Amino acid sequence: MLQLKLQTMNKDRAHRALTVATAVKAALLMTATAAGAAYADPSPALDRMSISAGAFYAEPKIHVGADTRYGRVDTPDEKIDDETLPRVKAEFLIGDSHGISVDYFRYDKSYNPSITGDTTYQGQPVTGTAAIDGKLQFDLAQVAYKWWLGKGADVFGVGVGAAYLHAKVSGSATGQLTGLAGGNIDVSSGASQSASESGYAPLLELGWKHSFNENVRMFADASGVKKNGGNLEGHVYGGSVGVEWFPAKNVGVVLDYGIQKIKLERNNAERNADLNLRLTGPSAFVKVRF
Repeated sequence: MLQLKLQTMNKDRAHRALTVATAVKAALLMTATAAGAAYADPSPALDRMSISAGAFYAEPKIHVGADTRYGRVDTPDEKIDDETLPRVKAEFLIGDSHGISVDYFRYDKSYNPSITGDTTYQGQPVTGTAAIDGKLQFDLAQVAYKWWLGKGADVFGVGVGAAYLHAKVSGSATGQLTGLAGGNIDVSSGASQSASESGYAPLLELGWKHSFNENVRMFADASGVKKNGGNLEGHVYGGSVGVEWFPAKNVGVVLDYGIQKIKLERNNAERNADLNLRLTGPSAFVKVRF
């Protein structure tokens, strides 16, 4: 009888041990499954990390207006020679559906418009023409936190962040003012004068990516920056459509066509100025992904 009781107790202990072991194995399996899901592969349209370096071959259209000691000066809206602008982009995934995107480009070129207009000189109304020997520099840097929706070949992204804007206009002018009485007044600004402003503004980004296969992808993106208050106000809107091709696993070529519309106003206690700059054209990048 005692032996039977001991056998029964041993069986109960073995059963409890087996139950505990099974529960532990199930918990470990669930943990491993959850960990695997957390670090599952992202959409084939996304990379864990990528860096793109290249150039924006842009057709600029420029208008610049400013208050000077001779009065208000406005350059005409005009297209100038195409320019190649350096540009850098980067993207980093955090998990499978969140990430950081970075975009930077600079416009730093000379321009030489002719201007006409009415103004007042020494209390007398005059008209005038002048030639500008000028230089325009504009920097735009964007950083956004992005949320990607979708796991298949198509993903849609929404990003919020901040943009840094910097604009500088400098130059000298030569010309002649004509008074109502017909007298001429020569205007000469031998020394270059400049106006420079910078600031930060909120950023909104939208994006779409599609993967045809592991070597070919297509994308479209748009962004908007709105700056209110301070010495610098205005907005920057941009967008592009392009394709990516990877002849090697980690190195590829990106081609796109885009537009950047920039409108900024300088509200200064001394003198105001405004800048309208539109850049349209293709871009080409070498892209490295990891």
